[in-house]
Amino acid sequence: MKFSIDIDDQKALLKYARKVIQAALEHEPEPEPPELSTTLRCGAFVTLREDASLRGCIGRMQSNDPLARTIADMALAAAFEDPRFTSVAAEELPRLEIEITLLSPLKPILPEQVVVGKHGLLISALGRSGVLLPQVPTEYGWDRETFLEQLCRKAGLAAGTWKSSLAQLYGFEGFVFSESSLSPAEG
Repeated sequence: MKFSIDIDDQKALLKYARKVIQAALEHEPEPEPPELSTTLRCGAFVTLREDASLRGCIGRMQSNDPLARTIADMALAAAFEDPRFTSVAAEELPRLEIEITLLSPLKPILPEQVVVGKHGLLISALGRSGVLLPQVPTEYGWDRETFLEQLCRKAGLAAGTWKSSLAQLYGFEGFVFSESSLSPAEG
């Protein structure tokens, strides 16, 4: 499934994610969501980077909420709830770059069907699960097997668990856009 949203909606969602984080930092009410041309309801991840280093990334694999609501929730979670990082501080916000990944529905996938750069993956096995977005293996130069091994690592599973009949593997595609990939939204 290939999908996208128009550039005006991309800019509006990026700007909204930044405003939601800023409002939380200033203890202000959440801003009104933007009017979007799309009625898409899907899973999404919000990734925060500071000087090209990961600063937070949280997502939801699927959502029935309006897209702006999902983005607001994930932006706040990435800024303040990612257990790998301390909460974002107000002085960091101008240095943060925001990236949004919209997700297609999950579908079972076999390891040999995985296409690096196209598929994101979710593994579930032995009561654990882990997710890697489609852009991750290309950012690190991983081949398919390394991608699958790193997915196991992310889930806290032993190397090679992806080969086991106990593991369930799901693929999805992502539509990725960021402040650096677009002309920054005004304001």
